[in-house]
Amino acid sequence: MRQEDYLMREINKIGIIISAILNKIFRGKENLAITPEKQMEETKEILLNKANFNLDKFLILDTEESNEYISNFDGFNIENLESLAKIIFQIGFSNKSNNSKKYLKKALQLYEFCSQKDKVYSLEREININMIKNSLSQTDNNEDI
Repeated sequence: MRQEDYLMREINKIGIIISAILNKIFRGKENLAITPEKQMEETKEILLNKANFNLDKFLILDTEESNEYISNFDGFNIENLESLAKIIFQIGFSNKSNNSKKYLKKALQLYEFCSQKDKVYSLEREININMIKNSLSQTDNNEDI
């Protein structure tokens, strides 16, 4: 019973942290002038300080290493992982630098990980996966020109 209580507390803690990031960075009217770089720095800082989750490290890991890293955190259930993917997805789409491709690839990886682990089909998740794939293919086509 104690293990279940611990897991629920960790899931709730991560959920609250990710919700706070979403609200602070993407929904606040006072944050209209925040640059994508600033959004990413604030996201990294909050995740590291509140959840001991190193987003910089996570962004450079390959797919297998990323999945293992995520699996080591008790608080990342499917809902929290999708929220993290949404944060990275939105930063990737708002960031016009070369890093946007890295963020989009990592968001895609998270969404695909959720699809593999979740027993329930999510239309929103599939729409986001397709948007990212389309954006990445357009980016690849533009680089070929």
